Amino acid sequence: MPRRLTNQERRAETRRCLMTAAARAFVKQGLDRTSIDRVAEDAGYTKGAFYANFKNKQELFLAMLDERFGARMEEIERVIAGEGPPAEKASRAGDVFAAMLAADPDWNRLFFEFHAYAARDKDFREELVTRYRWMRERLVTTLHARAEELPISSAISAEQLATMTIAMANGFALETLLEPEAAPEELLGTMLTLFFAGVEAAA
Repeated sequence: MPRRLTNQERRAETRRCLMTAAARAFVKQGLDRTSIDRVAEDAGYTKGAFYANFKNKQELFLAMLDERFGARMEEIERVIAGEGPPAEKASRAGDVFAAMLAADPDWNRLFFEFHAYAARDKDFREELVTRYRWMRERLVTTLHARAEELPISSAISAEQLATMTIAMANGFALETLLEPEAAPEELLGTMLTLFFAGVEAAA
């Protein structure tokens, strides 16, 4: 006989189902045109169940961002903490990021939906920027922890390395969305390898 879920487990399952249904709806219809009614219905719940878990759509958006950003940072940190010279680890990090995009193409489309929405909504833009800062600061902390292996100098700081790395990853993600045949999975790894090799040479 299956074990009965606890209240906490049921709540977590409801949230997971709502976020999964929302992701599908947002990709198809966009953030503005997708209603809370639609999300709840697609997930198999009532609107009341939605409001028991999220105050509004914006809070749902942010929960989705937090989940994905957290998972991606854990993967990148694992690669950086591994063995090998900086350029080799940069290549592996690029390959890991590209593989995550390929495994979940809907998330890539949704990622840019969030950015388009942020351009129209000041409050959401501030929330998105807050999460970008968190991600950048977490990457900076990881880079500082491996400072003896990395080409960090007075000319190129960990903060600059983190910002440029994130910018390249976002650019690659956009290219794979618009013209995937021109941005094969290994391209980001190659970009980061060349970038860190150049930074190391300059340092």
